[in-house]
Amino acid sequence: MRKILPVSQVEEAKKDEQKYQELWEELSQYELLIDSAEKAIERLGNSQEQRKYYSCNKKIHTLENKFRVLPGGEDIVDIYIGELANISNITLFRNNHRNLHVKPRFLGDKAYIGEEFITRPYNKPKKAEISEIQKEENKKILSRRIGVEHLIYRVETFRVASDRFPLAGHCYNPVIMGVCGLVRLDLNYSFILSHDQDLGNWHRRWVKYSTSLLNKSDTESFINP
Repeated sequence: MRKILPVSQVEEAKKDEQKYQELWEELSQYELLIDSAEKAIERLGNSQEQRKYYSCNKKIHTLENKFRVLPGGEDIVDIYIGELANISNITLFRNNHRNLHVKPRFLGDKAYIGEEFITRPYNKPKKAEISEIQKEENKKILSRRIGVEHLIYRVETFRVASDRFPLAGHCYNPVIMGVCGLVRLDLNYSFILSHDQDLGNWHRRWVKYSTSLLNKSDTESFINP
């Protein structure tokens, strides 16, 4: 199923080192958008484990999904699913871009302080105000970043990706990957329908299946239409 519904452009290319580097060379032409979304999970029984997953911002236990997308939210370039919220965005970014030959530009939020390849809004200094020019620049940055927020919203239109995650912890990554694959399929389905009728049929069946309550009868109807 992951061959039909790859979760990102990077997943499609990562098995071939040459294609992987070529992909990032192509992506260097864009200013990619980055953002993250926290997802509530059930509290774990072990108190030590609970501390690992506790989010000080949300005051609940969470996992974090970190998105990197094309301008306008046109596609998912890369995604890190089920990360601990206590791992900073900038640390994860640097760890995963250390070995790239090409360093594309990114557009992020105020969490990405100190990274030369990321454009972010100006922070308000203590006991001072930012200038009018900086305020206007922040507005422009926010308007360009809206694409990643729209894409995250599309992911969260699936109930399993918006409400508290109802399944066992080991199901989290494959379920969210499936949702992201469906979102990508929906983003690109006009192209798919015009080039491959079989994949077009898969799209229709997947959308019907994913918008259900994921009960047994729906699953069987998807496998045996």
